[in-house]
Amino acid sequence: MSKQIWKPGNMLYPLPVVLVSVAGAAGERNLFTVAWTGTVCSDPPMVSISVRKQRHSHGMIGETGEFVINLTTEKLAFATDYCGVKSGRDVDKWKEMKLTPVSAQHVKAPLLEESPVNLECKVTEVRELGSHDMFLAEVVCVHADEAYMDEKGRFDLAKADPIVYSHGTYYTMGSPLGTFGYSVRKK
Repeated sequence: MSKQIWKPGNMLYPLPVVLVSVAGAAGERNLFTVAWTGTVCSDPPMVSISVRKQRHSHGMIGETGEFVINLTTEKLAFATDYCGVKSGRDVDKWKEMKLTPVSAQHVKAPLLEESPVNLECKVTEVRELGSHDMFLAEVVCVHADEAYMDEKGRFDLAKADPIVYSHGTYYTMGSPLGTFGYSVRKK
């Protein structure tokens, strides 16, 4: 096998692509797309999002220290793209995409009703990393849509048709290959 040598870059793909909702101190709200997000810790439950300093929502997160991560689906793919290319300075993305903001339990930022899972987050640390700032946050509440529960009451993410992002393209997730530990499970 022959491999090419490339300059250093972010080649960790695919990535989850989420819609992050925010609210400013004066009550204004926005929704924007983030592909640079991930799990940081399980106890306490923590996540991160990396946001360009120039993004309209960056300032709102800085003001309130709060945001909501809304998982995206195949049905939300168009809105996900739109919210990544349009600025909340210029357009009300909630209105333009006919999306529904819903009050959260613990943060000022609204939940996206159309999302199967919403993570209410409170920022614990901001890391300045060059082009982006990383907001490390504790997950203070999780909302899971009952429409995606299986017969045993467990959340079935496959029913939601989640999407991922890779090199400028959105993809559906495809078929499951196995569950954690299947390689060593006794038959």
